[in-house]
Amino acid sequence: MLVFPAPLSENGLVKLRVKATPNAKTSEVMGWEDDPMAGKVLKVRIAAPPSEGKANAELIRFLATWLGVSRSEVRLEKGGTSRIKSFEVPDGTVPEGTGS
Repeated sequence: MLVFPAPLSENGLVKLRVKATPNAKTSEVMGWEDDPMAGKVLKVRIAAPPSEGKANAELIRFLATWLGVSRSEVRLEKGGTSRIKSFEVPDGTVPEGTGS
């Protein structure tokens, strides 16, 4: 139920790849997608513009709420200026195959 097949880091965190689409009407999870370059990614629409870090901040806030953890537990690891981002989140918090 709350298992995602991703590599664990040594500190009990799981890597989560997200494909972000900014400038949406509302922030929402669209579900899992197989990306040819990044593999399995969580597709998320974000209600913030992709400028001055606003979309990244909203994405972190939204993911923390969606996962039921604090914002400080959602760490952007790679992809600050890319649509495909890599996060570290606590193990056991990423629902498998869900939509919004």
